Amino acid sequence: MSSSLAHITDLLRQFRDEREWAQFHNPKDLALALSIEAAELNEQFLWKAAEAADPAKVREELADVLLYALQLADQYGWDIEQLMLEKIARNAEKYPVHKAKGTATKYDEL
Repeated sequence: MSSSLAHITDLLRQFRDEREWAQFHNPKDLALALSIEAAELNEQFLWKAAEAADPAKVREELADVLLYALQLADQYGWDIEQLMLEKIARNAEKYPVHKAKGTATKYDEL
């Protein structure tokens, strides 16, 4: 994990531990919180054109999503950078350029 992601994860642990919240930060509850924050991010775009969303609110909600994702990965002891690199590689296999370029078709329908 890069030093910046490791530092952020350390800060999140410190924040959690100072408040004695580890008891609430199990994988299930972190996944639920992540989903709820993702819904709050979506809410910023609801019923309006994408460019009409308030960038400051989008930024704040995106930060919440990313922070909960980091905490969830940390609960499992996963290196989030490795996890993302592996997923990018799997997506490249599922969506080869010659089949997926310029289309939003799902991989199993290409």
